[in-house]
Amino acid sequence: MKLSIHHRVTYSYGSDVFLEPHTLRFWPRLGPGTRLLDLDVQVTPTPIVRAENLDMEGNSVLQTWFEGATSRLTVESRVEVETLVTDPFHFLAIEPDSKLPYVYPPGWAPTLAPYRRQPDEITGAVRQVALAIAEEADRKQLEFPLTLVRAFRRNFEYEARQSGEPNPSDVTVRSGRGACRDLAVLFVDCCRAMGLAARFVSGYAYLPGTLRADLHAWGEVYLPGGGWRGYDPSYGIAVADHHVVLAAAAASADAALVTGTFRGSDRAATLATSLSVTAATL
Repeated sequence: MKLSIHHRVTYSYGSDVFLEPHTLRFWPRLGPGTRLLDLDVQVTPTPIVRAENLDMEGNSVLQTWFEGATSRLTVESRVEVETLVTDPFHFLAIEPDSKLPYVYPPGWAPTLAPYRRQPDEITGAVRQVALAIAEEADRKQLEFPLTLVRAFRRNFEYEARQSGEPNPSDVTVRSGRGACRDLAVLFVDCCRAMGLAARFVSGYAYLPGTLRADLHAWGEVYLPGGGWRGYDPSYGIAVADHHVVLAAAAASADAALVTGTFRGSDRAATLATSLSVTAATL
């Protein structure tokens, strides 16, 4: 499937400010399931220096430095990608019937350590959710992630929230509702509670007739034999060719599309976004 994406993000300030260096994550994360066809990212005001590189998580980033004062920062991207994964379960699983909590082979532990949280860092309410879904999945590590997002789809009410950090997982559990980023954080925490390495993902989803087009968030879990596999708790599905990853990270803050600060007398900033995602079958 070919996806054409036009995304504009604008930060407006109450008065002129000086922009500190910013990190922008608008490049699709490429791999076996995603091929880049075209990309154009424009930043206003024009940075005096812009440099493309990889961050510590392997995400493509644009580093920008600015000069002078401005009352607005706009990032506009036009992206065309071809998504290739039509079957999210097309992989050869290792130990598909192994029981939860899962224990990875000893040699894998150092690499996966950032994506696994110690048990005492997960609240009792979150652990109870994870344990209940693990029982529903017969404690099979391969079945757990899909069973988990399907349960989220049934049991949590989706809410739109344009800005702000993700809510802690215990807040989402207590309220029974959350934005996509709240459910993604809860998914990651539940997977980690069961010993599975998981990470937060920011990107785009093309699913006509469901949620409106907006920046989206979901989770990925590392399955032996399958590698990093995406699961979307907002829709209750395994991720395939309708999703485009922009950034993936152990912590949600490290997958933010725009990271940076500014200097000025007015601390307030308002955010306006527009996004269109269209598809054509190749």
